[in-house]
Parts: sequence; C-alpha cells; structure tokens
Amino acid sequence: MSFPISPVIAQAAAPQPAGGGMSMIIMMVVLFGLMYFMMIRPQMKRQKEHRALIAGLAKGDEVVTNGGIAGRVEEVGETFITVEIAANVKVKVQKGSVQQVLPKGSLKSV
Repeated sequence: MSFPISPVIAQAAAPQPAGGGMSMIIMMVVLFGLMYFMMIRPQMKRQKEHRALIAGLAKGDEVVTNGGIAGRVEEVGETFITVEIAANVKVKVQKGSVQQVLPKGSLKSV
C-alpha cells in the first residue's frame, strides 16, 4: 500500500480571501478599543480617585490602610502620615497605603 506523495506536495496553497488584511486591522482596532474601555479607563479612574483621597487627608480624619490598620490621622507630612491606632499608640505609614477614609465617628475606641 503505497501513497503517492508527489501530488500532495505539488498542490498549490489556497488563495487568500480578498480584503483579508483589512479585516485583520479592523479586528485589532476593535479589540484595542474594547481593552481600553473595559480595563485601562476604569483603572485610570480609580487611580485619579485615590490621588484625590491622598491629597485630601487632614488631621483628624479616620482612615484604613491597605494592611487593615484603622486609626485617626495625627500628623500629615509630605510622604508619610502618623496614625493613632489606640490611646498613645501611633504608627507612621506612607500616604499611599491609605485605602479609604471613614466617616467621622466610625472609630469609637481611638
């Protein structure tokens, strides 16, 4: 049982459909547009909100850090803030580690 190989090799490649390159470019543009509106734009919006939150920190604000430490801001510096987490217990953390600002009166024990 011998298979003829030469006719298989001699076959020409299938012709490309007309406009194949243009549809690929359009598909890439559409995918980039979806990526921008679903991933990049929301992330930029969150970053902008976080920068505004950091810039608005003031003494007396009640905050929660990324590590879960909750306390009241005692001192605001250029890159660090001092947070009082219990009576006479103060920690110095970076401003960027503040995750959220709590409403006034949320922390009763500090």
